[in-house]
Order: sequence, then C-alpha cells, then structure tokens
Amino acid sequence: TRMKNILVIGADALSRWIDWDDRNVCILFGDGAGAMVLTNEGDEAPGILGFSAHSNGNGYPDLNCLYAGEPRAVKTPGGDTMITSAKYSGLYMNGQEVYKFATREVPRVVQEALEMAELTVDDVDWLLLHQANIRIMDVVAKRLGIPFEKVIHNLDQYGNTSAASIPIALSEAVASGKVKKGDVIACSGFGAGLSWGSVI
Repeated sequence: TRMKNILVIGADALSRWIDWDDRNVCILFGDGAGAMVLTNEGDEAPGILGFSAHSNGNGYPDLNCLYAGEPRAVKTPGGDTMITSAKYSGLYMNGQEVYKFATREVPRVVQEALEMAELTVDDVDWLLLHQANIRIMDVVAKRLGIPFEKVIHNLDQYGNTSAASIPIALSEAVASGKVKKGDVIACSGFGAGLSWGSVI
C-alpha cells in the first residue's frame, strides 16, 4: 500500500444523549477521546495481522440513538431549501439483548481475525475489548480460553466511553509498560447498529 501513516481516532460525548432519569443507562457511560497513529514500516514490521468486521441493522432496536431532527425551511434564491436540525433522541439500550449479542458475537469475530492472521488464542499476549461491561469482558475471555489476567481494562475508572474505550485503554497499557513492542493484542469492539469487529 502507498499509505505511510494512518490516524485512527475514537471519540464520543455520550453525556449529550443520555436520559439522566434512566438509571439503566446514565450510570454506565462516560465521555472520552483517544487516538493512535498506525505507520506502514514494511512487511517485516509488526502491525495489523488480521481483522474481521460485521454489521446487522436488524439489531438497531437494541442499541441506538435515533435522529430526531425537525425540518425547517431556509430562504434561498430560487425557493426555500429544507434543512433539519441536528437533534437526537436519548441513547437507548436493551442491556440484556446487548449482553447476549456481545458474548455470542465478540468471541466469534476475534476467532475470525485470529484465523486471518494465522494465529491462535495461545499466541495472544493481551485481549483488549470495548470497555462496555466487565461481565461481558469476563465471559468473552472465558469463551476464548484467555485468562482474565490478560484482559486490559479500565472500565472502573471511566465507564463506557464507547468509541474511545479501546484507544484510551491501549494508551494507558502502553504508558504503564504493561504492553510492550512485539506483543500480540487481540482487540474487539461492538456498538450501535448493531456492529462489531476485531483486529489483531
């Protein structure tokens, strides 16, 4: 590939979309941002070894933040132009269904990415999952056969920072010296849509 550097950013400010009267959701989420630079250093350097991603729009009723903008006319030459305001409903999550989905699909997608990389779970030094729920992380690790000591987590510090959760946790693990150059990290995230993926 001709690309040399790729900036990967994950950021969410979910506090704007939370219904603060819904204790099933408001206590779970936090705002955050994280970024990393992936550099192409040739075929011999470590990098992305394998990946897999999926999306199934039939799952949107279980986790969503629906668009709720209202149309309005703006005077423009030649007639009015209709625009909509950028508004969303509160974030909705059916926790039981999302839990079942994540504990079923995340182990599968990690295995798919490992197969593409021609690796097995025995080759994984660290498991880095979307920081949604500690029980989900525990079940996924067990289903993969990875000891929980190899699971990178910081959910107890920030809550679920959504798209930012993996880059924040990775940044902290590298800064602390836990993750070292050459370590094999199996990452997996999931979210609204429903969508899910993994990268090794």
